[in-house]
Amino acid sequence: MRAEQRRTRLPLRRSLFGRLLAVSALVAACSVAATAWIAVQTTSGAIKQEQGQNLTADARIYNTLLGYAAGHSTWDGVDGTVRDLARQSGRRIALTTEQRRPLADSASLPSPPALPPQASAIVDPLSVDTALSRTTDREGGAADRVDPRAVGPFRLPAAERTALQRAADRSAACLNRVGIAADVVRGPSGRPRVQVVGNDPDRVHDTRCASDDLDLPTATERKALDALNGLANACLKRQSRSAIHLNPDLSWGSGPMPRPAAGVSKVATPVPSVRNGEDDRAAASCVDTARREQLGSYVASPALLFIGDEGGTTVPGFDLSPANTAKIAGAAALVLALTVGATVLAGSRLVRPLHALTGAAQRMRDGEDSAPVRVTDDNEIGRLAAAFNDMADHRARLETQRKDMVSDVAHELRTPLSNIRGWLEAAQDGLAEPDPAFIASLHTEAVQLQHIIDDLQDLAAADADALRLHPEPVRVEDVLAQVAAAHQARAETAGVALSALPWADGAPAPELWADPVRLRQAVGNLVSNAVRHTPSGGRVTVRAYGCEPSADGAADGGEVVVEVADTGSGISAAHLPHVFDRFWRAEKSRSRRTGGSGLGLAIVRKLVEAHGGSVGATSVEGRGSVFTLRLPEAGPRETDGPFPQAPDRG
Repeated sequence: MRAEQRRTRLPLRRSLFGRLLAVSALVAACSVAATAWIAVQTTSGAIKQEQGQNLTADARIYNTLLGYAAGHSTWDGVDGTVRDLARQSGRRIALTTEQRRPLADSASLPSPPALPPQASAIVDPLSVDTALSRTTDREGGAADRVDPRAVGPFRLPAAERTALQRAADRSAACLNRVGIAADVVRGPSGRPRVQVVGNDPDRVHDTRCASDDLDLPTATERKALDALNGLANACLKRQSRSAIHLNPDLSWGSGPMPRPAAGVSKVATPVPSVRNGEDDRAAASCVDTARREQLGSYVASPALLFIGDEGGTTVPGFDLSPANTAKIAGAAALVLALTVGATVLAGSRLVRPLHALTGAAQRMRDGEDSAPVRVTDDNEIGRLAAAFNDMADHRARLETQRKDMVSDVAHELRTPLSNIRGWLEAAQDGLAEPDPAFIASLHTEAVQLQHIIDDLQDLAAADADALRLHPEPVRVEDVLAQVAAAHQARAETAGVALSALPWADGAPAPELWADPVRLRQAVGNLVSNAVRHTPSGGRVTVRAYGCEPSADGAADGGEVVVEVADTGSGISAAHLPHVFDRFWRAEKSRSRRTGGSGLGLAIVRKLVEAHGGSVGATSVEGRGSVFTLRLPEAGPRETDGPFPQAPDRG
């Protein structure tokens, strides 16, 4: 059950991790909600105000630079304008080409901060940003996104401007004399026009103040208009459409248009045609394309505009009022209180079982008998407590086994030492003669003592992963034959028939990569144990056979199974799981002479595991036992394999 709990992952809703995650998410949600509410309440007004101010300032900067680009064919000399705008607005202004080559920068630092990746706007008089241009006081407002200040070849020379100015002044003076307030306004091209206060042109028609010079295009305007008309008609011709005739106000038709009212002409301001139809749409598109083509060489190339503060950021900051500061402090205190409270509740439930585990561990360290830690929940802490209880039980069992082992080792060593001491004291007292039989008896006891010490040394080396193996190619049939020959005399003395069977089906046995000495020791321990527990007239057989890899694919190749079977007394089902435990005997009263020390099978298991194999046993009480060794058919031969390497025994 506990092993199954260790393998099964807890559902997230029941796990400690899930609870901590839920508490953290709750605290985070409260913090985010409180912060968002405070931020909205305290900054919305300030942000709106800042946005309005900055948008107006940015539009003014954009409009000024747009006018510069409309009146100059290059950006040469714009540096002064940029610095004046930066000084008036308190912002950093930078202009670059579309390839981000600097044109002008108001930053006064020796190493100005890098420009942001996104430009504030693109300054192009032939493609005006309508979002920024809506906040400016542009004249007319071009529907085709061409800045009206980009007049190009329509710009009047000084002589024509002077002549038209005189005519406009006379017309305005005449209107003022008849009681109509009027003034002269100069357009981007230099053409003056009479502007009537109140914007009532019908009042002008009843006077004699109109001037034909203000209504007719000049020679410069006619030349530019003819060039524009030619570009537009060339565009229409490519579309197989009829030509048009452009008027000074850039409207078009098939013949001359009616002359506009006196003094109110709009020479360079495009007015889209109100007529419908595909021809009108094509004409409007071609006029727009022709204007851009005509003005392209008179305006500056498009430039990227960056507007920010002197530190390099593009978002201005603002100061919080005392009331807003108090709100933020109060919200932070509330969130902190909630966080502390939730942490205390969750932490107390978490720490309580940990304190119990700490106390139990300290009692175990002091050698006291620790009561099992109470397991209340099936979560990470509960499973930790269950694992601790298992560890405590296992430690208690190990302590018992350690005490039993010390007692067994003392008993095993006491018997031969007592015999040796008894014989020597008898000889010292003159009760026994040191004849060959006496020496042979002492030698037998010394050999038994040496066997016990060798067994303990092998187990200690195996436990420390320091058991030395010398692997080499080994034929398993040869090992079994050598073991059977070595124990044949003892088996005959005991009246037991010992035989080694050939490989199944008469096929040659595969080679093993193993230590032949250690392999013979393991098989020899099994054979010796089988002969000892088989009565006279019984039979012990040793054989080997092949086995395919297991279904889970644990082994890369097949396995070789070495089987030692006897017809002895057998082992009961209750004792069978303990046969490979050290110092274990089915009958505790048996001595080494009758039952062995209880180390032989434990050494067998360690030796086989060192070869990467496994051991097993089956038995029927009263009918005999079968011990099996499973060894990999081909083991690794590199030094990083499972065999600990050691110098050659020679």
